[in-house]
Amino acid sequence: MNLPSSFPLVKHQKLGCGVVNERSRHLVSTMAEPTNTPMPASTPVPASTPRSSSPLQQYSIPSLTPNATTATIPLWPSTTSSPDTATRKPQRPIVLHIGDPIKYNPDTYAEFNAAFEVIRPPTPERERNELIRALKEERWGHFSAIFRPFWGTGGEMGRWDAELIDLLPSSVKVFASAGAGFDWADTKLLGERGIIYCNSGLAAAEAVADFSVAMIISTFRHLPWCMNAATFPHLTSSSDARSTFRECHARATAASHNPRGHTLGLIGFGNIGQQIAAKMGNPAFGMKIAYYDVVRKPAAVESELRATFYEKLEGLMKVSDCVVLCTPASADGRPIITAETLGYLRPGTRFVNIARGSLVDEEALADALDSGVVRAAALDVHMDEPSVNERLVRMVTGLGFDDRGQHPGRVMLTCHNAGGTVETHVGFEELSMRNILRVVRDGAEAVTPVNLHWLREKKGV
Repeated sequence: MNLPSSFPLVKHQKLGCGVVNERSRHLVSTMAEPTNTPMPASTPVPASTPRSSSPLQQYSIPSLTPNATTATIPLWPSTTSSPDTATRKPQRPIVLHIGDPIKYNPDTYAEFNAAFEVIRPPTPERERNELIRALKEERWGHFSAIFRPFWGTGGEMGRWDAELIDLLPSSVKVFASAGAGFDWADTKLLGERGIIYCNSGLAAAEAVADFSVAMIISTFRHLPWCMNAATFPHLTSSSDARSTFRECHARATAASHNPRGHTLGLIGFGNIGQQIAAKMGNPAFGMKIAYYDVVRKPAAVESELRATFYEKLEGLMKVSDCVVLCTPASADGRPIITAETLGYLRPGTRFVNIARGSLVDEEALADALDSGVVRAAALDVHMDEPSVNERLVRMVTGLGFDDRGQHPGRVMLTCHNAGGTVETHVGFEELSMRNILRVVRDGAEAVTPVNLHWLREKKGV
């Protein structure tokens, strides 16, 4: 596979629904891929691929080699939608490509384009009403796969629910998409229709884990306070800039701690959770690792990561000095972090969310921060993106101590950036194509399926 060296797919071995890298066997999970999916394509995201309204024939590709020059490489044009697609017999299986053209993996796309007839409808045909019309009239024939290589485009139709899925031709075998989360599609219904849904969470795991490390450190060292005190007064022409700097320099020490020796509690222990454990539990940071998951991981995984399993969320919350939420969205849409679960924490615990905004009752979290139950927090995802909870914002931007004696800058907020790196998008493309090649061309198992249990239940396996 043509992936960057950091992408954990060197030699594959199946384990449940996961993929194991022989170099990093401990990063295998039988749990559904962890989340941190970028926001829907209708919402601009700084880290996502720019929207393109028309197909382009060449791209400037950022080199993944340090100090290298930017290369411009030609790509093969995809077939655009045409009225006669449904009436003529295709020479190769048809793949419906929704979103921008390929940008980073020309060698794999050459193989992909040779194996399939790739049809990429223009943006107007991907809008929901027009897509419904096109599917009803079989405008693109009996295609075998749906391919969405980017999260910045390809989501114009909204959620893939029964209204869309029921219109798919029976020929569809696989839906391969960028992103780690998959709550934008009804994977259960797809499975019941015999369609394998493949995400690309494996490609984002390292980027999300790296970002999580920064957020964990922030909760121990109160980086928003330190950064704001050094910059905000100058930006606002405040005469108190020097005193604000001095106050933070003098008083942040008493509120700051090293992560070493503290217990890191991970809610969810899939690829991302395990990578966070590997980074924060190693000698460099020396944190104690605890986790809660619906499925306990094999003893070999726990031993390798020196991780302690807790059967109940309450037990994990009670022993943790910093809790990181890194689990898929709830099937019922309900939050996991509520006033009740926050009540399990010891006073002064820290909290990080790099999973889904829907998993956290943000008002309850703000209450816990006000009361001191939560000392500091960092959130990359939010309940109502792109809007951010105003109470939490005020905890980021203040400069002075509040009337409870709480220091400012207790919260770090980012814009759903954790998975957004060039390497992640390279992996999204590559992994999506490899999933379709394996299922449709090779008749083999998909690399990263997430709904095989629904296919098996439908078949009575």
